[in-house]
Amino acid sequence: MSTRSSLMGLLVGVVAAGIWTARTVGPVEAEQRGDFTWKGRLAKGKTIEIRGIRGAMRAELATGPDVEVSAIKTARRSDPEEVRIEVVEHEGGATICAIYPARRGKPDNECRPGGGGDNSSENNDVEVRFSIKVPAGVRFAGTTVLGDVTARDLKSDLELRTVNGGIDGTTTGYAEATTVNGSIDLVMGSAGWPRHLEYRTVNGGITIQVPDGIKADVEAQTVNGDIESDFPLTVSGRFGPRKLSGTIAGGGPLLSMRTVNGSIELRRAP
Repeated sequence: MSTRSSLMGLLVGVVAAGIWTARTVGPVEAEQRGDFTWKGRLAKGKTIEIRGIRGAMRAELATGPDVEVSAIKTARRSDPEEVRIEVVEHEGGATICAIYPARRGKPDNECRPGGGGDNSSENNDVEVRFSIKVPAGVRFAGTTVLGDVTARDLKSDLELRTVNGGIDGTTTGYAEATTVNGSIDLVMGSAGWPRHLEYRTVNGGITIQVPDGIKADVEAQTVNGDIESDFPLTVSGRFGPRKLSGTIAGGGPLLSMRTVNGSIELRRAP
């Protein structure tokens, strides 16, 4: 679900002294107001990717056909104007990044689809909080370092990642998620997915809700917590209160869940 295809077009938006500058090739139309506002139309199956460092992000279902992204920048000591927002249009969709000033003597931070390129905040304390409206069928990939990632009532596939924050998502498609300090709570409407899905955290529980009719290989492991499943599992490897390997309905793509401090729950979606 990450967008790693070659660049076919480019749209770069920079917030600087309230001025919007853009260079665009392709069908996406963009506009900006306030701290940052962007609107673009992506075809179904394409991905809107948001990449932040400091600050939470929340995605919700759009009421119209356009992707809408807004961002608010706040800080206690750093200058919010030092952090700019860049938009890169590419064959797989569009990637929007919060770009912080680079460390002295280091290359400039970059916005690249799929997470390539340098980007770090160092001691800059500017928080960029993203709000995203995602149309049905457009994939959402959200990544930050300090902050929660939330995706509610979407109708697409999800890829959600943070380091210090929780992940909470509901979708009619499938989702995968990783964090370090936070819980993972996902509700998926898809009974099948084309590849293995991974859920990882260190300090937090994992709760995955999936519909009846799934066929999957399941691996679950925790150190301090329990493992529970609403689905009958045929054990194919080690089995215990903190580690199991088995199959549901004869097996299928892998569903892998791992934490250190927290319980793991595989539940039937309502």
